[in-house]
Amino acid sequence: MRVTASPDRLALLDVDFIEAAPPWRSGCRWLGGVRREAWLPATTVHESFDAGLHRRDAGSLAVVGLHRPLAADADPAATTEALYRALFAAVRPSAQPYLIRIWNFFGAINAGPGDAERYRRFCVGRDAAADAMFRDPPPAATAIGAPATDAPLSVVALCSARPGIALENPRQTPAWQYPREHGPVAPGFSRGALLHDEEGTLLLASGTASIVGHVSLHAGDVIAQLDESLDNLQVLLEEGSRRGGEHFRPEGLQALRVYLREPVARAVVETRLAGRGWPADRIAFLQGDICRRELDIELEGVFAAG
Repeated sequence: MRVTASPDRLALLDVDFIEAAPPWRSGCRWLGGVRREAWLPATTVHESFDAGLHRRDAGSLAVVGLHRPLAADADPAATTEALYRALFAAVRPSAQPYLIRIWNFFGAINAGPGDAERYRRFCVGRDAAADAMFRDPPPAATAIGAPATDAPLSVVALCSARPGIALENPRQTPAWQYPREHGPVAPGFSRGALLHDEEGTLLLASGTASIVGHVSLHAGDVIAQLDESLDNLQVLLEEGSRRGGEHFRPEGLQALRVYLREPVARAVVETRLAGRGWPADRIAFLQGDICRRELDIELEGVFAAG
């Protein structure tokens, strides 16, 4: 599968950061760079819609999207649990039962004190719905806060007929093993995944931030956070190469999403990425809140072996 900004046919995952309808649109504000991200498999894509669930199938792969209203002052736990139960009910009996990569978006992600924070309550709801396959190990994932506080809970899941290879970053504590200080339930995601399809192997990097071990670093310094995040991406590429037996390098980048808490940071971040050799024609800049309130930037990427 190739990821491109210029789709020439129906894509398995087609994210127009401005025009797409939920659940394909994240709800994040597009700030610049690549405006559209299309995942094009080798085989024809078939699209269906049933009872609020959007589905696109292409051979061994499928994408499933769901969304639910979520008021700005609502506890996300019950909505998350219901949505994830619907996701499992749709995916597990299908021809593509393995969850490889999940994107989660909802408003006001950092609202609420302590364990009442909406992100922590989202984690509680997801954990309540999780089945044994989800936990062993969890898929790669991202959770980002949309700028609109009343944005719906949107979940998009990339599924496969074959299991992927879950990746962890040796510099970081697995998120599903975080200590209690990060919430009553540890986040349910791996740092990345290797996906095999008819065209080869992709490394799908989860939301990657300025975290070493389980500790956030460089609060208040977006460039230092960016550099730490890029270091984490590099180590994940090395781990993917070791686990998958193929070579993953920054030069294999197909798409990079950069989520920024403050839009004003885009200019300096864009300059830094260019200075470090990251190709501008494959990067999208989006305004979105990071799940840790002390952090200002998060990256996620798609890399081809080669």
